[in-house]
Amino acid sequence: MERTRAVLWGVAVTSALALLIVVGSRNLAHFDAALVGYTFATLFAAFGIAYRYAVWLQRPPTWRYWVRGWQLFLQPRHLGLNLLQLARRVGVMFALNAFIWRRGKLRGAAHWLLMWGCVIAAAITFPLVFGWVHFETVPGDLQSYRAYVFGFPTLAFPIHSWIGFIVFHGLVWASFLVIAGVMLAMKRRMTDHGAAALQQFGEDYLPLIALFAISVTGLMLTASYTWMRGYGYDFIAILHAITVILTLLWLPFGKFFHIFQRPAQLGVSFYKEIGARSEQAACRRCGEEFASRMHVEDLIEVEEQLGYRYELANEGVEHYQWICPRCRRALLAIAQANLWTGVRGGEQLQHEMAIVGSWQNHTLSE
Repeated sequence: MERTRAVLWGVAVTSALALLIVVGSRNLAHFDAALVGYTFATLFAAFGIAYRYAVWLQRPPTWRYWVRGWQLFLQPRHLGLNLLQLARRVGVMFALNAFIWRRGKLRGAAHWLLMWGCVIAAAITFPLVFGWVHFETVPGDLQSYRAYVFGFPTLAFPIHSWIGFIVFHGLVWASFLVIAGVMLAMKRRMTDHGAAALQQFGEDYLPLIALFAISVTGLMLTASYTWMRGYGYDFIAILHAITVILTLLWLPFGKFFHIFQRPAQLGVSFYKEIGARSEQAACRRCGEEFASRMHVEDLIEVEEQLGYRYELANEGVEHYQWICPRCRRALLAIAQANLWTGVRGGEQLQHEMAIVGSWQNHTLSE
């Protein structure tokens, strides 16, 4: 059932994108048939991303955060503040990558350059490939172009103006950013011994190689038609197409998938903030507040859905999650001491030890 829903979501997203391509290009009137390979690779990537995201979203912990995050964000009493916090987080966490800069300057610079290079390239490439944006010469003025968005005329500008230079070389600027980011990321992976010990080729090097190949072959196309009179252009164009299409086909399966998962972190941040302002859960053993009541109740429900049973039948504590972390460590030590000295025995002690040990193992595995 889980996979069936994911397939349906994949089909729905892919069909919606295909429909937008047809409508946005005015029934393919502005669609370039030479770019059909990019288009089909993008449709495949859309299906794969939607499928994987739907599978990920159906997991009980993810679904709980997703639903509760939207519920809390849309609460009328918190909506105004949440909108302000959303704008701040989008600017600080995503536009500036503050969460990465905290982990190191080299890592932050590499991530920021890679992110903005890819964002600029995607914002230019996909609308052009889909036929959503195209350029035509202005009637009566062959030295000027007019941009059309979804078939509607917009800005006109001289070809040799600074606007034209920036617009028509947008992918060049994006390539420079990506190449600089790749170089910094490679430097970190080769000089940081802690990072090097955890490197995996498919997860750490292959994405950088793919981005580097796309950027370099794209710059080679520019160099070919700008300074080399088109020498080798056909071969370079095919090589560039291969690197782009292979990257798009791999997009749903590799490390790039975190691009689509990361925005969900916003819901988690709202969950934590509102939980901190709401009723707190008090430890059933020592009485200290240690988490939001909402979080504890949600955690108990998710654990039951996953098949984990941490109920306790003694001392008025109905579930292990109602005990604070400090008391959990104390209970584990007490239970081990009692088992060692033989103060208590029987099924009740074994049951408590099983619950404590199971919870500890489950926590460590996460």
